[in-house]
Amino acid sequence: MKIHSVNVGLAQTIQVGERKMKSAFQKRSVLGAVQVKRLGLEGDEQVELAYHGGLDKAVYAYPLEHYPFWQERYQGQQSQLFDSALPFGLVGENLTLSGLLEPDVYIGDELHFPDCVLTIASPREPCSKFNAMMGYSKASKDMAIAGCCGFYLRVDKVGSLQAGQGFTVVPGARQVSVAQAFTAKFAKHRNE
Repeated sequence: MKIHSVNVGLAQTIQVGERKMKSAFQKRSVLGAVQVKRLGLEGDEQVELAYHGGLDKAVYAYPLEHYPFWQERYQGQQSQLFDSALPFGLVGENLTLSGLLEPDVYIGDELHFPDCVLTIASPREPCSKFNAMMGYSKASKDMAIAGCCGFYLRVDKVGSLQAGQGFTVVPGARQVSVAQAFTAKFAKHRNE
């Protein structure tokens, strides 16, 4: 299990069709160590704090293993957004991780990095801007059906993170997996 990319983004006004909206969805990979504070990564912002950010949604992690799923969707949509490989931070995640999928981790599990500890708090739910930012109208539905949501993390020990670092999982109570929590929330989409 390792970090492939640490991604941050500042809020900016973007044009989506006829609408202007403020978003920090577009993240960019950062080289070197990034400070992790109680409310997230240094140099990162969240816009709609009712849905993103705060102590239990300070950092958003996403499995690298889901990138082929999105690549297939973009090819299927004949999207002009990306020419070849999808960029890290594609779904607005702060950490692009490998070796950790939603069915295998539980709410309350701790991720121990060399210099900080993050605890899994909840699955990510696609927000109203997700389709617009992903560039096609069924992105939220695709995420809901496939269950490839990633997860929000609480910062339990501040420190720093950087790409290439390994980490270990220290199990919590193991009552509800991220996949189970997400499925419960989006059962209607899965049944379709």
